[in-house]
Amino acid sequence: MIGFSKKIVSVFFLTVLQFGFSQEKTPRLQKKGNRTQLIVNNKPFIIRGGELGNSSATSMESMEPIWSKVADMNLNTVLTPVYWELIEPQEGKFDFSLVDDLILRARKENLKLVFLWFGSWKNSMSSHAPAWVKLNQKNYPRVKDDKNRSHEILTPLSENNLEADLKAFQKLMSHVKDFDQKEQTVIMVQVENEIGMLPTARDYCVLANEAFNKPVPDEFFKYMQKNKEKLVPEFLEIWKKNGFKTSGNWEQIFGKGLHTDEIFMAWYFAKFTNKIAKAGKDAYALPLFVNAALNAPEKKPGEYPSAGPLPHLMDIWKAAGTSIDLLSPDFYNPLFKHWNDLFTRQGDPLFIPEHRFDESAPFKGLYAIGHYEAIGFSPFSIESVADAKKEPLGKIYNLVKQLSPVIEANKGQEKIDGVLLDKINQLQIIKLGNFEFTFKHDYTLNWSDGAKADVWPISSAMIIEIAPDEFYIAGSGIVVTFKPLKSMEINAGILKTDQGIFENDVWKTIRHFNGDQTHQGRHLRISVGDYEIQKIKLYTYE
Repeated sequence: MIGFSKKIVSVFFLTVLQFGFSQEKTPRLQKKGNRTQLIVNNKPFIIRGGELGNSSATSMESMEPIWSKVADMNLNTVLTPVYWELIEPQEGKFDFSLVDDLILRARKENLKLVFLWFGSWKNSMSSHAPAWVKLNQKNYPRVKDDKNRSHEILTPLSENNLEADLKAFQKLMSHVKDFDQKEQTVIMVQVENEIGMLPTARDYCVLANEAFNKPVPDEFFKYMQKNKEKLVPEFLEIWKKNGFKTSGNWEQIFGKGLHTDEIFMAWYFAKFTNKIAKAGKDAYALPLFVNAALNAPEKKPGEYPSAGPLPHLMDIWKAAGTSIDLLSPDFYNPLFKHWNDLFTRQGDPLFIPEHRFDESAPFKGLYAIGHYEAIGFSPFSIESVADAKKEPLGKIYNLVKQLSPVIEANKGQEKIDGVLLDKINQLQIIKLGNFEFTFKHDYTLNWSDGAKADVWPISSAMIIEIAPDEFYIAGSGIVVTFKPLKSMEINAGILKTDQGIFENDVWKTIRHFNGDQTHQGRHLRISVGDYEIQKIKLYTYE
């Protein structure tokens, strides 16, 4: 009997250990200091991403020429859509063959995947819903505008719409867990894509009109009261203007106008999406995020995709979206710093899943990973380049690749920062360790070849403090000078500057810089067109 008991106990502990191991190995987000890391295979992971064009991953044949481009640009992650219409072409009958093929090929290429769920909404519209949903508007109703016209947007007020999407997403997540949990090829999933209401600020279908006249849910009030001191100011002001009421319908609480229409719609979009996310996590608890199409200040809700996870609506999305890990900006807007500041002002981590693949993208990516200590960055339509080997993105990603262990070791410790410079913003000052660093655009040197050009290329850099007087500076197109923080009476000088690379995570000096390369000890410089890591040690003298 005793032996039998020991056997049971042994089996029990073995099961617990196995379960704990599998849970521990699942990709996850974890806090480090005041920042957030993505953990994959139990190691911190920075996404050097690229998002595929919307139709590129509809077959493995269309993907074939893309893999080499991905390798040439030093990506470690591909963001690829998964299409509801393709995985569930008939109701209840699922085909995951394309999903499996993508995972298998990504493993072969030593890549990770972030799946983008093109379910109920893609860029506001329901274009990727299966035919059996689109053809049955009675069971799967659409939104209506204020003129009672239907649009190809499934209403989030319908339980039928929710259940259909939920079942498909949960089935996808369950399949990914069975097929991939051990290898962890799929590391995050985006739920829906650029949710938003068009061409009006809110839905006017029968279900929506009924909900609009009902009391605001208690769940929302509880969040508002609990977080009153840290609500985003735009939302707080609306609530304050109406007297901080805690009972009533949407217009009684927030007033009459497009702003209330948008708040109402954001709540129901977020509730719908959160139920999808929760069902997915119940199947396989990968990190989940929702992306936002950014609004323009001169546009009104409905002229832009109203009610998406935008900064002025972030508290609505947080109140309703408790199973959603990240709210992320998509960038087709030049105000990069402005929007990222808004997305991170409540202390939230930053992940940029989509950025227009233009000349600025690589440098903005480096800045995001440096200044915001972002989880990752991803230009859109990564396969569109003609010669991937020549792309600056690959050169910037190579710097990030080499520095990733150093970045993650120092993350959240106030030891990392970044700059983003151009002709308008030529200078940025950073205080780190014992020094103040003045970063200037390379073209501020009057002897630079492009100093007199009408337009300067964007430049950027990252700085990491590895000791009080020692730093890595990596980037392109920058000039850096230094001064001590503790006293204006003393000077800062360069003790040593080396250009180098990391080989197997170990620093290797390629060249020792001095003389002309440091302007006789006056500055550190990485010219426009060069992509370097330099290790600098400073000292002070009277």
